Amino acid sequence: MNSDNDKDDINLEDALAELEDITNKIEEGDLSLDESLALFEQGIALTRLCSSKLETARQKIEKLVEDNKTEEMEIE
Repeated sequence: MNSDNDKDDINLEDALAELEDITNKIEEGDLSLDESLALFEQGIALTRLCSSKLETARQKIEKLVEDNKTEEMEIE
């Protein structure tokens, strides 16, 4: 995974792909416990990042929809 400084710069699609890769590695079961735990921690961080990005997108969409409704009311 990217360093902590870069993790906010990763886009949603890349984060999801990285999360899928981590999931596959853990499911293969060829890792030590320490390696599995480290990947699990990275996966949790990526999950939180994805959730945050999706929430930000949801808020932007809601604002755009609300702004559009306000403009429509002003036109009428």
